[in-house]
Amino acid sequence: MRVLPAGDRALLVELDGLDDVLGYYAALSADPPLGVVDIVPAARTILVTTSGDLASLSRALQDLTPSQDRRATGDLVELPVVYDGEDLADVAGLLGCTAAEVIARHTADEWTVAFSGFAPGFGYLTSTGDWDIPRRSSPRTKVPAGAVALAGEFSGVYPRESPGGWQLIGRTSVRIFDSSREPAALFHPGRRVRFVDAGRG
Repeated sequence: MRVLPAGDRALLVELDGLDDVLGYYAALSADPPLGVVDIVPAARTILVTTSGDLASLSRALQDLTPSQDRRATGDLVELPVVYDGEDLADVAGLLGCTAAEVIARHTADEWTVAFSGFAPGFGYLTSTGDWDIPRRSSPRTKVPAGAVALAGEFSGVYPRESPGGWQLIGRTSVRIFDSSREPAALFHPGRRVRFVDAGRG
């Protein structure tokens, strides 16, 4: 682990990988050092902004013990999904199972928002399941808002229409990002997500 300066009000914690980030973020969120204003996790880093002294914050961050219970940190939201995605059959082929088994696995897992990025409201969701789904060899120029997708170890929901290379397995009518809502983003780091099968359309 390394703690690096990031301007005059923040420090960047560099970790070995996503599992380390999840454990560290869970512990830091549960008991933030005095003066911490914001905590922003990513795939291998955590940015910590403070209103206090950077030297004191650096010591506190280096002394922090990561949580072993790294996933069950936030509230749970259930998301209804129609599993009729264009890539569902391809994902089943990659996993060596049927489309119904992909749906069963995806809905059985409890997912956690590890971090956000790519677009406002887009959460990178992880689970304890064994997912390793390659991105499409040719990204789509247009993925509809609400598309539920898989890539690598992650699941995600496109918050708005955009290009994308993830494998599409379904869709939800729930608005993932709504600027008129408070908070605008449904997914935030630490929130738990369970996908619920709403049928095939």
